[in-house]
Amino acid sequence: MTDWTGVRERVLALAAGSSSDKVFGSMGHGFALDAPLTAAEVADLEAWLGVELPEDYRSFLLHVGAGGAGPAYGAFPVRRVDSGGWRWIGDAPEEVEPGMVAELFPGGADPEAAVEILAEQPFMEDFDDLADFEAAFEVWEERLADVQYAPSFTAGALCLCDEGCGLTAWLVVTGSERGRIWRDPRSDGKDLHPVRDASGSLLDFAGWYLGWLTAAEAACGLDQ
Repeated sequence: MTDWTGVRERVLALAAGSSSDKVFGSMGHGFALDAPLTAAEVADLEAWLGVELPEDYRSFLLHVGAGGAGPAYGAFPVRRVDSGGWRWIGDAPEEVEPGMVAELFPGGADPEAAVEILAEQPFMEDFDDLADFEAAFEVWEERLADVQYAPSFTAGALCLCDEGCGLTAWLVVTGSERGRIWRDPRSDGKDLHPVRDASGSLLDFAGWYLGWLTAAEAACGLDQ
């Protein structure tokens, strides 16, 4: 079990550091954290999702906070909404569909289909008329979006973080990648992939979050 002892206090202490503005994304979250969830709230969240959360994220919600300060622009806070369900709050997270979260994580998009469509991209020099080019490009973009952004490609995962420039980070909650953090660079025309640390090791939620905290403390001169 992940030991989160003292982590909330360490995060909140960063706000008082004179160099806190050196930490990327800190202007967005201000090193603030939502209050932790209760055990009953976490149980209700899992029942609503239809899946048990990875242990390290589950215990983070219980002992550190429901979200807030974290890597890049922070970890999206999860909160109960008036409809009786739950929502991860922020600019980037997609609306969570509980049934989709409980499905098996597929491990990204269909690379062969994406490559095939990318090879068919229309270019202006191939058209005599601008309107014809724009119409062809619009159809092509829609086909590419169907391949790259189909909701099924992020089934079994939760969008937890806005990394900026359209990039996001997801926590996989089902399948063989369960517990790992995956990066979503589809806005750059690339496929989802697992996040690794400097040594090349795959990162789970705890490694992802604590790695950020250690680096943030170093930037602020508060090394543990």
